[in-house]
Amino acid sequence: MVGDNGSLTPPEANALEAATRLLRDRRCVVLAGAGCSTESGIPDYRGTEGRLKTRSPVQYGDFVRSAEARRRYWARSAVGWSRMTKAVPNAAHKGLARLEQAGLVSGLITQNVDGLHHAAGSQEVIELHGSLAYVICLDCGERLAREVIQARLLDANPSWLGESGTPVRAAPAPDGDADLEGTSYEGFVLPSCDACGGVLKPDVVFFGENVPKPRVEQAWRMLDDADVLLVVGSSLTVYSGRRFVYGAVEREMPIGVLNLGPTRADEVAAVKVEGRLGEVVPQLVSSLGLTPA
Repeated sequence: MVGDNGSLTPPEANALEAATRLLRDRRCVVLAGAGCSTESGIPDYRGTEGRLKTRSPVQYGDFVRSAEARRRYWARSAVGWSRMTKAVPNAAHKGLARLEQAGLVSGLITQNVDGLHHAAGSQEVIELHGSLAYVICLDCGERLAREVIQARLLDANPSWLGESGTPVRAAPAPDGDADLEGTSYEGFVLPSCDACGGVLKPDVVFFGENVPKPRVEQAWRMLDDADVLLVVGSSLTVYSGRRFVYGAVEREMPIGVLNLGPTRADEVAAVKVEGRLGEVVPQLVSSLGLTPA
């Protein structure tokens, strides 16, 4: 638990001390998840109990095969994108960047697609699931800035703009999505590739899609160069991230966990600190003798 003044209460304070000992004088690789960004206003897919709290996200196979699925995705994304662009790094992102600057974090593998670790100052970052800041053509491989596609989306679909000239308001959903329950997507004009007229997709790994092999190999090399794996803000429900916990166990590498709620690494973790990351990460930074970011 976290006290009213933001300080950890026993036994969490003891766990923080153990986490401090685990990281001190070691090279740590961080595996970061959606919990890092919830305090920046970006919802996650699962609550603290690990269960999906939203409808199932779009599947890769559906997106590729179905123009209707693509309309649903791009219509919702056209509305949700403005919220993503306004999100800024919180204390957890900044604290992890501070640990890297101090030489305690050698690299960060993030499952997030929001770019906030880079924005906070982290340098050695592998975006395991890609980045929403870019869009790719599935036919010719052209890569475009998401802002360019956003302008085209709104220009081609003026009815999706409110009176202020900004996208209609809707409840936020994970990964730049927006909850438009009951809305018909019929007639929404899809973007297409200027170069070849092909299908455009955000440059992120959808559910049901594999992480590119070179990216996974890069993450394994990052793990091999570290002494400790620190899981931050992930329940580890998805295998693409959880595999690195298995890898750490095989390498007999100690594992630390900072998270609000249970994770799939709890039984193998050397230490777990339970709490809000915007409070826990800065406290860890301070306990390591560093000035918080």
